[in-house]
Parts: sequence; C-alpha cells; structure tokens
Amino acid sequence: MNQNLNEKQVRFQRDDIPTRLGNLASNLARIKSFSNIAHKEAVSSVVYETKWFIEWTAAEIEPEQAEELVNIQVQLAQWELDWDKIWSDNNARTQVAELALLWSGRVLDMSGLLWRSLR
Repeated sequence: MNQNLNEKQVRFQRDDIPTRLGNLASNLARIKSFSNIAHKEAVSSVVYETKWFIEWTAAEIEPEQAEELVNIQVQLAQWELDWDKIWSDNNARTQVAELALLWSGRVLDMSGLLWRSLR
C-alpha cells in the first residue's frame, strides 16, 4: 500500500463507524453524480477509494452489514475490471450510476446518521 493510501487510512479510521459509513455513502453518491459530468479517471478513482473505505470498515461492524459492504466491494472491483467498457456504454454507465445511488442510500441508512440528526 502506498504512503498516500496509508495516510488516508489513518485519517479515515479516526472517525467512528457511523461517520465512516456516511463517508462511504457519500462516495457511492459521487459515483452516481460524477458518472455524467466527470472524466472517466475521476469516477474510477472514487470507485477505487470506496473499495478501500469498505475494507477499512467491514471488519468492525455487524456481520450482516459487513456482508452487504463486501458484496458492494466485489461489484466495485468488477466494475474496475470492466471500466473502459462501462464508460463507453451509456446504458452500462447509467446502470452503474443507479446502483451506486441505491447503495448510497442503504449505507447511509446503515450509518444511522440520518436518525441522529433528527434528534
């Protein structure tokens, strides 16, 4: 792991689990929002970072939630392998964006941050 990623991990893991999940949800939402306006490399870097956020969080949460995150991580890795093909196909890119948005909502719910802010 390179130095930049090590530093990012230290900063990321300083936060509590709800905040980490909120950051993960934000990244997934960025995949959706960037899919139509950003460069392929920008979206790809968010996918890459999101996989690491999951890696650094899944071991510290409930098994059912961890399983869901790992399933998302596996799909993100598959997208990385197929990224050139996905990016050049508007339908595939739209499917990726919509799935990322769906996951973002689920991870945000998992975080409990919305409920905390309502109190």
